[in-house]
Amino acid sequence: MMSSDFIRKLENSTAHRQSRESMSDSVSANPELLPVLMNVVLDTQNKNHYKGCWISELVFENHIDWLIPYLDIFCKTLSSYSHDGALRSVSKICLFSATYHLKKKKSGEGFLTDEQLELMMESCFDWLISDQKVATKAYAMRALYAFGKINDWIYPELKTILVQDYPNHSAAYQGASKEILKKLK
Repeated sequence: MMSSDFIRKLENSTAHRQSRESMSDSVSANPELLPVLMNVVLDTQNKNHYKGCWISELVFENHIDWLIPYLDIFCKTLSSYSHDGALRSVSKICLFSATYHLKKKKSGEGFLTDEQLELMMESCFDWLISDQKVATKAYAMRALYAFGKINDWIYPELKTILVQDYPNHSAAYQGASKEILKKLK
């Protein structure tokens, strides 16, 4: 697929799972499209960046190691996302990254540098304490829980936030929060 065709298809994509999966499958089958996708994802001024985030979430769910060449800029861009759809997807990518980083740490390797780790954790905390949708907060708290396994200062901070915010949020937030709080005991 030509990059111009891919961009046109991305612009016309929708939030429907089938549309996102079709685009993700195109990237997985044609990895040379990843730089094209990431140019959209990382350009928060691009009116379709959130659609790129939806697609990248599905790509990185299956190929998180494909994020490696983009990790620096991705982590530095995290604080720039404001579209709800983009935030949901990048927070989920942070969760994938946290999980993968832990897995690599167990085998003596790493996935994230200290700076990338710090930027990701900072963004997750920011999403958790700011006015974001529940899905973004839920992925952020799960990523922070994973990061807390290697950074012991995270758990007390996370617990304080979850306990304080628990009564002020929806049932969905409370469910995710309760799940993490149980693990923190």
